Amino acid sequence: MKRRSWLVFWPFLAFLACGRPEERPQVLRVGFVPAENVQEVARNAQPIIDILHRELRIEAQPFVATDYTGVVEALRSNKLDIAFLSPASYVLAKSEADVKVILKSQRKGLPYYYAAIITHRDSDIGSLKDLRNKTFAFGDALSTTGHIIPVKMFKEIGIDPARDFKNVIYSGGHDATVLAVLNRKVDAGATFANSPNSDDAAWTQYLKNPDEQKRIRAIAYSEPIPADNLVISSHLDPALAKRIEEIFLKLSEDAEGKKMLRDLYKIDGFVSATDQDYDSVRDAFKLAGINLKEVLSKKKP
Repeated sequence: MKRRSWLVFWPFLAFLACGRPEERPQVLRVGFVPAENVQEVARNAQPIIDILHRELRIEAQPFVATDYTGVVEALRSNKLDIAFLSPASYVLAKSEADVKVILKSQRKGLPYYYAAIITHRDSDIGSLKDLRNKTFAFGDALSTTGHIIPVKMFKEIGIDPARDFKNVIYSGGHDATVLAVLNRKVDAGATFANSPNSDDAAWTQYLKNPDEQKRIRAIAYSEPIPADNLVISSHLDPALAKRIEEIFLKLSEDAEGKKMLRDLYKIDGFVSATDQDYDSVRDAFKLAGINLKEVLSKKKP
């Protein structure tokens, strides 16, 4: 376990939401899940932070965790006001913290995406059943496409990764999983795809060399998954929350704003979301046999 792993960027530690919850905050604390390299997410988050500061006329400060549960823990401890979450981390946050989902992301006009099971082009693996006694890379334990949905996919065909795989690693991010498969560190891995083909997926985004992209082969795709999202803490003033929602919807319509969102999380924009949109992800946790509270407790420093 990484010691204090979720305290990567915490410049606002001294500001612990003093005052009454309904007061306008002096600082807007914004959480980001590490879909890829933490430093890369932090760099791409800064233009968003600058927009919030300019539009809201209050200081905005980023928190980028080294794992998905770090953001959930920060929300639960009332150390964040808004956060970008994956579908699975949202489900956990909803059960553990008083948050509300307001927006979900779109990619090419679609508010959903897919989990993809990938292998090297030259491997002899042709289906999920061929993965018995193979080495496998998941992403983060709370990654929707990098863990939760793939475990559900395996268990639906009678494969238990803990029992039936030769070895399992947790790479920590989609980029690391793709590289592990490309470099044959593992036989296969779980990541995301924006369509049920190889045209727009983690390996086409993170691998810049077209020849390297062709060395990755998908053997299975999940059913559509509701997209990642933006949540607000319930203590946030409703008028301020509404203004934040408007800012991100405006970014979704603006060319410069779209570029910021693509750089950050490879998304094109946001649309309205409700808690019910993520019922299928809750079901996936149950079918995968993953206990929400255990996921969080195991990740505490």
